[in-house]
Amino acid sequence: MRKPLLALTAGAAAVVALASPAAAAPSGDTIVTFTIATADLNITVPAAINLGSAFAGNSITGELGTVTVSDQRAALSATWTATVTSSSFTTGGGTPEETIPPNNVEYWSGAATATSGTGTFVPGQPTQADAVVLNIPRTAFSKTSGAGVNSASWAPDIRITIPATAVGGTYSGVITHSVA
Repeated sequence: MRKPLLALTAGAAAVVALASPAAAAPSGDTIVTFTIATADLNITVPAAINLGSAFAGNSITGELGTVTVSDQRAALSATWTATVTSSSFTTGGGTPEETIPPNNVEYWSGAATATSGTGTFVPGQPTQADAVVLNIPRTAFSKTSGAGVNSASWAPDIRITIPATAVGGTYSGVITHSVA
């Protein structure tokens, strides 16, 4: 009777040895990836404004409305510069007497009306005393430091000096803002 009991015990020990779990590793790594979506750098401007009326030899001043730069690039160095320039303002056939050149158009950005994100936002012309002539592209606003998504808004003003030789009529021109 000892032999079968010994064989049964040895068989049970072999089954237990085979069923024991293997030794586990002390840690395991899982590589996780994801993408932060990016978009563009955009600028929005008012579609049109009417400054009213003034007599030849005077000037007319008014606010353009809100200009907004929206930077969705999520860049490590999220800097940008918004520029502004003006076309001539004309009426009728655009003769010299029917044209107000861009060197008669002044612009000042004023301070930011709203900003979001990190970094330094810098108005091109903080006050009316800093006004610039729009006969060449000028800096309207800029962001000089910071990272990630950001935006800035401002409400610039323009002043148009009307030549004494200008004829009556409704004058139209284009103020162009761009950002890069």
